[in-house]
Amino acid sequence: MILLELYWVFLQIGAFAFGGGYAVLPLIQRFVVDGRGWLTMKEMTDLVSISQMTPGPIAINSATFVGTKVAGLPGAIVATLGNVTPQFILMMILAFFIFRDQKIGFLEKMLKGLKPGIVGLIAIAAVSMFQSSLFEGAVALENLSIVSVVAFAIGFMLKLTKRFDLIKLIVLGAFIGIAGNLMVLWMA
Repeated sequence: MILLELYWVFLQIGAFAFGGGYAVLPLIQRFVVDGRGWLTMKEMTDLVSISQMTPGPIAINSATFVGTKVAGLPGAIVATLGNVTPQFILMMILAFFIFRDQKIGFLEKMLKGLKPGIVGLIAIAAVSMFQSSLFEGAVALENLSIVSVVAFAIGFMLKLTKRFDLIKLIVLGAFIGIAGNLMVLWMA
């Protein structure tokens, strides 16, 4: 039963995953974090970080990760298949029209209308990830993680002023996180 539920959830996510990686994050949060409780928001943020370091789209990496967590290897396979099924069907339909040299004007108009919505979804995902990265729990001043704020501020300033290399920024952020958390543990 859980495999069927995994397939259905990721089929829905895959069907409405217009706009790519960051645009799909609110859908994953709604279905996986809020709806089923398969992940916490903190695990979701970690999932996005891990998905950025591994090859492949965020949605597929997320499906594989959640499927593995919920039902092991069969869950990973089923969730991933559920996620790619809508795109596979859509590509077969589009290929039919393209190979027949037909114009797909309605599709161009539809995609033009989707762009503002996709930007909104990306903004929602960015705000949600920002909150869960800087705050430990509810968004309140007493829950603010000083280590996270320092890492964010340093990374933001370096990227903004010096066009710092992304790989160096990731390594620097990891170093700040490890060093800062070790200092917090040492002081406690």
